[in-house]
Amino acid sequence: MFTVTREITFCYGHRLLNYPGKCRHLHGHNGKVEIEIYAEKLDEMGMVRDFEEIKQIMQLWIDEHMDHKMILCKEDPVIPALQVLNERMFIIDENPTAEIIAKMIYDYACLQNLPVSEVRLWENDRSCASYRK
Repeated sequence: MFTVTREITFCYGHRLLNYPGKCRHLHGHNGKVEIEIYAEKLDEMGMVRDFEEIKQIMQLWIDEHMDHKMILCKEDPVIPALQVLNERMFIIDENPTAEIIAKMIYDYACLQNLPVSEVRLWENDRSCASYRK
């Protein structure tokens, strides 16, 4: 099997509900997502998929939904205060852990008919969460 990986960077904020550590507070990350695409055989150009095509499909969605936004669980009590301030938010059904964000990106890539083998989300240089089926 062949694979290629496209890296996309974005900035986002979040906080984790019911978490005892410091991540229970609003904070931000300079995130990096790695989207790995696979193919059993290469196309007529000798590629799994063009890197630019992967970027075009995924970058736009990440920019629209996550970049420079607070990613928050719909149950987060801070949402009304941030709405009053007209802050940019992406409200999701679950606690916005790195694992959940990686899965959301994976699911979107699949909806776009990208044959994804794995998505890795780096919150910083030392911490990465991934999702694959």
